[in-house]
Amino acid sequence: MAFQPIIDLESGTTYAYEALVRPSGGGSAAEVLSQINEQNRYSFDQSCRVKAIELAARLEMQALLSINFLPNAVYQPAACLAKTLEAADRVQFPMHHIIFEVTENEPARDVGHLQSIFREYKKHGMITAIDDFGAGHSGLNMLADFQPDLVKLDMALTRSIDTDTVRAKIAGAIIGLCERLQISVIAEGVETVQEAVMLRELGVRLFQGYLFAKPAVERLPQVPTSIIDAVHSAHESMLLEGRVPGAEHDRNPPRAIASAAK
Repeated sequence: MAFQPIIDLESGTTYAYEALVRPSGGGSAAEVLSQINEQNRYSFDQSCRVKAIELAARLEMQALLSINFLPNAVYQPAACLAKTLEAADRVQFPMHHIIFEVTENEPARDVGHLQSIFREYKKHGMITAIDDFGAGHSGLNMLADFQPDLVKLDMALTRSIDTDTVRAKIAGAIIGLCERLQISVIAEGVETVQEAVMLRELGVRLFQGYLFAKPAVERLPQVPTSIIDAVHSAHESMLLEGRVPGAEHDRNPPRAIASAAK
């Protein structure tokens, strides 16, 4: 497993680390994911959960742990969660520090089934998230059907958002809607200070991307304070110069952010 931080730009702290699967000999996640099939989907999903939790505990992770899950690998939500609960209890990793992400690109075959999965996770105090939001086919239906705690804006929307007014307007509408629904937003794939500044102005507080840190295998990378300071400084400069229209946003932590402090 590799870990990539999700930074809370408002406080300058690491909100969470996403666990990302990697080949044991080095390489990309695609090499591993390409080997998933109907026969090994369940065991792969279970192994990744347990491995992520064990490593997080061994590395003494204090932030939240974000784990991707395969909805079609979960047959009975309570039974499939048993190994997760057992691993967390064994290594004494808090259940309310776990985020489970489902990607919009891989929707469950049965909406009711995924709803039952989300309910089961929330029952145990876990945080739920929709990953790659804006990249799949279901879009706003997922917000209506599942009411996640977090939405991760896909990099297809965040990339070059500082120079693409159409993307900025679409992202701004999604962020505003999520704010009204009390859903926290994470901007994925952020690579430049300018992208971060625009997203911060649109109301985003949580960020993930190479600008802040690349994934690191079996260790917890730290975000340089110089990067955080650079984003804050650039944002203040743009506001002072009037180059970004001011907008009022609720700066109070939405429920998923607030839960991290528990």
